[in-house]
Amino acid sequence: QVQLTESGGGLVQAGGSLRLSCAASGRTFSTYAVGWFRQAPGKEREFVSGITWSRAGTDYADSVKGRFTISRENAKNTVYLQMNSLKPEDTAVYYCAARTTSIYTDRVPRNYNYWGQGTQVTVSS
Repeated sequence: QVQLTESGGGLVQAGGSLRLSCAASGRTFSTYAVGWFRQAPGKEREFVSGITWSRAGTDYADSVKGRFTISRENAKNTVYLQMNSLKPEDTAVYYCAARTTSIYTDRVPRNYNYWGQGTQVTVSS
């Protein structure tokens, strides 16, 4: 079992920054991949970024590449998503997810088996 808790969301103006955190408990954190997804009202959940268990591999959606940075501190059982140059279209509920069946990230939500409750990010224009 893995429990995930996101934090760090909020309201920010366009061009601003936020750092999301995903704290994990349960199964040994360093053995699985973690992804960030987001879901805006009326839209499907979409992949934002992912990081492998060893931090050697990261992946980003084209829409956030160059603006967002994912990182993890296995000693703190935490994954971060640093979001810079935020745009109104980044507004969504952001979820972190754990993929305990593989050490590699994946862009498909159904391939993750544990999810956090989500944190709201709102970017005003």
